[in-house]
Amino acid sequence: MKRPLGVCTWTYGPVPLVDIAKSLRRLSYDGVELHGDLDVFSPREAQTILSDQGLKIFSLTPSNVDIAHPDVKIRGPAIEYFKRLIDFSAELGGPIVSIHGLVGRVRAISSQEEEYGLLCKGVSELARLATDYKVPLVHEVLNRYESHLINTGAEAIQFMADTGCSSVRPLLDTYHMNIEEADLSRTVEEVGEHLGLFHIADTNRRGLGLGHLDVPPLMSALDKIEYVGPVIVECTAAGPDPFTPVKGQGYIDVLEQFLIRTRNILKQEFPEADLS
Repeated sequence: MKRPLGVCTWTYGPVPLVDIAKSLRRLSYDGVELHGDLDVFSPREAQTILSDQGLKIFSLTPSNVDIAHPDVKIRGPAIEYFKRLIDFSAELGGPIVSIHGLVGRVRAISSQEEEYGLLCKGVSELARLATDYKVPLVHEVLNRYESHLINTGAEAIQFMADTGCSSVRPLLDTYHMNIEEADLSRTVEEVGEHLGLFHIADTNRRGLGLGHLDVPPLMSALDKIEYVGPVIVECTAAGPDPFTPVKGQGYIDVLEQFLIRTRNILKQEFPEADLS
């Protein structure tokens, strides 16, 4: 089944988008998940830079904001940021916008129940705006060491019901799934037609083949549920501090080697996929 292949631009760190685009073209990727640095470039600038290298913008990933914080002075600006991100997407023609809680906050400040309710309320508000702008939304499922909200595929499906927003579909990521899910392929199948986006890296967040991720069953599961959206590669060089891709001198060379490995493995295992 044909699926385009993209890369999260945040994994390059503070590298100008034009240089990221040249790297990904050289590595034969199809597009990107663009980090939502709304004050760095305009939609037109980003689209021009990427399209000049033959790359598409498949999705947008947010800056680290907290839409479930009990303090409205923190939560309010976070929701406004996501509204701006939806506007940004609309100007680009409507690539997927990803939502998640504050990465690095692993426990409730008020209570789990209250903050889950705030997340539901905020995402419901954003979903109404996104529907008006015809912008698809996904909610990324993060592991418990990065977020205290929505850690499994089953919780993501329940979240859709609790928000009443079937349009806010789950984003599954193999790195997070490896920590939280007993059977990654089964989770993909259980999420099924609701799957909105798929991230892939090996279990240690390096390139495929450098951890213990069993890739063929996962790709078969994607085939089974007839997922034809992009597969977004989100690996980083090894090193301390999992919340930054910058791992010291030469980290870009390491990242590019991981991206080459990953693309080659996917192309070798699944030559019918649209990875050219």
